[in-house]
Amino acid sequence: MRYTTQFLLSALSAAQFPAPTVPEIAFLGRSNVGKSSLLNALVGDKAAKVSSTPGRTRAINFFALLDERQRPKKILADLPGYGYAKISKSISAEWPSFIEPYLEKRETLSLCICLVDSNIPAQPGDKQLIDWLGHAGRAFAVVATKIDRLSGNERVRNLKALKEGLEVDEILPISAKTRVGINELWSQIESGDSEGA
Repeated sequence: MRYTTQFLLSALSAAQFPAPTVPEIAFLGRSNVGKSSLLNALVGDKAAKVSSTPGRTRAINFFALLDERQRPKKILADLPGYGYAKISKSISAEWPSFIEPYLEKRETLSLCICLVDSNIPAQPGDKQLIDWLGHAGRAFAVVATKIDRLSGNERVRNLKALKEGLEVDEILPISAKTRVGINELWSQIESGDSEGA
């Protein structure tokens, strides 16, 4: 289904979250994993700002997906990236104050999309996030970005290594550039299919 995208708000605290009315899909990943590019490829708009400097997103940005009657059907939540050393420690220290409550307690959060870079080995922060979501009982799907940069053999090898390193059964390979995997990701967003609870 084709949606119209509408930016709702940027939240730096739980008090600023939008009213919980429709299912929400959270996008999480390292600061340079290509999250903004993927969001833009999904919705067909320049909804999320793509920066050449990783770590620019410091709030949770909420986007409503509107149906043909302009009614919200789902909300996409773009969470700040993690694991980027140049972000000031004071900002990083503040992240759990609004990110963890969102991930742990948000009643309308239906699926977490965990983005990993298909070009590099599994990172400790990615494994930690996936383990945390599993313990929190959150449904999640793991998506490997930038798959267009790999040859066929490299894709097979890297995806196998990522599955082993992250201890997951399924990883969806995707490219914001070539749109490989975009329809499959939409299917997961629509249905909520995932590895988690």
